[in-house]
Amino acid sequence: MTSPTLPQPPAPDERAGEDTQAARHASARAGRASAVLEDYVELIDDLLREHGEARPTDLARRLGVSHATAIKSIARLKALNLAHSRPYRGVFLTPEGHALADKVRTRHRVVVDLLKAVGVPPDVAESDAEGLEHHVSDATLEAFANFLRRG
Repeated sequence: MTSPTLPQPPAPDERAGEDTQAARHASARAGRASAVLEDYVELIDDLLREHGEARPTDLARRLGVSHATAIKSIARLKALNLAHSRPYRGVFLTPEGHALADKVRTRHRVVVDLLKAVGVPPDVAESDAEGLEHHVSDATLEAFANFLRRG
């Protein structure tokens, strides 16, 4: 009777590939978490500009989440010093929150403009940009902007 062959450990090159792949997945998970906060910051900024206030109820309704979920996300923003609020009042952005909202809005515009430049219909470009804008690296975003300037 022969003994079963045990699997061999991956070669050093394969292990490096696994580490790279794991890092990419970890980065994607972190990106999804920050994307939610970026959406909140951008929406709070929009509501403040349009209506002078951003209430948790309005955030929940516009983002399609429960009031409790909006409250939890606002608490995360507050813990990260991106927002502040007072009882029975709306949510307001700190200077850091405003800066992040501006950055997210700029990223969104570049992604939308690139998608439209390659022939994506405007309404689809706006919709698709909502997901893409949060996961595009600064290097890729810069390449998009350079491409648009050349075009």
